[in-house]
Amino acid sequence: MFAIAGVSGNTGKVAAETLLARGEKVRVIVRDEKKGKPFADRGAEVAVADLGDVGALTAALRGVTGAYLLVPPNLAVPSFRDYAKKTTEALVSAVRESRLPRLVFLSSNGADLASGTGPIAGLHHAENLFGAISGTRSTFVRAAYFMENVGGSLGALEQGVLPSFFPADFAFDMVATKDIGELVAERLLRADEPTKAVNLAGPAPLTMNDVARALTSLVGKPITVAEAPTSAMVATLTGFGFPLEMAELYREMTDSIVAGRITWESKYELVRGKTPIESVLRGLLEK
Repeated sequence: MFAIAGVSGNTGKVAAETLLARGEKVRVIVRDEKKGKPFADRGAEVAVADLGDVGALTAALRGVTGAYLLVPPNLAVPSFRDYAKKTTEALVSAVRESRLPRLVFLSSNGADLASGTGPIAGLHHAENLFGAISGTRSTFVRAAYFMENVGGSLGALEQGVLPSFFPADFAFDMVATKDIGELVAERLLRADEPTKAVNLAGPAPLTMNDVARALTSLVGKPITVAEAPTSAMVATLTGFGFPLEMAELYREMTDSIVAGRITWESKYELVRGKTPIESVLRGLLEK
């Protein structure tokens, strides 16, 4: 049996559905039991646990073959650093106390760096802690920038504009959350794989101009990229309700991506997903 967190979001949902479709036994971890009903209807067990609750999470992980865990984004807390640190420490304690034999953890491209990467720096710390747990084989899925993040920039399509803090012609790797969930399921089934990271990108690097061209085709009208400097990012994000610290972390991450500081660590395999940006954008536009 495999325990899967994050089923209310994208990656965990896909991982659980993929495993169930393969006939595997699944236990979904949810904070609200109602969120587990769609999976219970398909034969999954439901464990109710907050990822910051060591006792409940330990119980949810006990007796399973492997588990998928992550530190979910949280814009409701004033300090994401503190939230990520406390959540990570709770996850680590639960993994250790439950004697979990196999872990797949959602990390990020750039997690090899200890600082200067915004919210990714916390995942560097998490990888080190999980990697030190004796008896647990851990795979760290170092995913590229999520294609779904573009969804936050679709509000000006009526005006024919795609706002971007990335230069319009700057190519960088993005990946669909569908591809992340599918890789998570695949790696959970590799019970004997030793602790290591795996890099995960999309089919090919993309520019925001590429995204605009895909949107042009989907919406049937010209869409152009409107570049904004990252110096305006904090004010823009806080204006949309982001806590100040999180806005500053996102700016730091964006600057690091554009500067080329966040790159793939070549000693680990690079897997490329199959989901094109057009598929993700179509789903975002239908919401």
